[in-house]
Amino acid sequence: METVIEADSDIRWKGPVFIRIGNGFCERVGGPKAALEALIHRWPSQSHPEYAAAKCRCADAIIHHGSAEFARRAFIEAAVAAKVLS
Repeated sequence: METVIEADSDIRWKGPVFIRIGNGFCERVGGPKAALEALIHRWPSQSHPEYAAAKCRCADAIIHHGSAEFARRAFIEAAVAAKVLS
């Protein structure tokens, strides 16, 4: 029997998080999907424990196994650790 995991990529946080990666522009991250994309594809440092925690929390929020606000807090902690919080 196959397991179906429902995901919701339109989840939004109550307040956006602003980051600046490298010399780029300030980016508005409005939810766990955008956060996960930034973490996977553009994050400057994947060695911090906050990075792994944020990836897990954001993925969990997308598939409704975790809180979107917990994912937001974890993303902020990862952004602080990576020095990209704007």
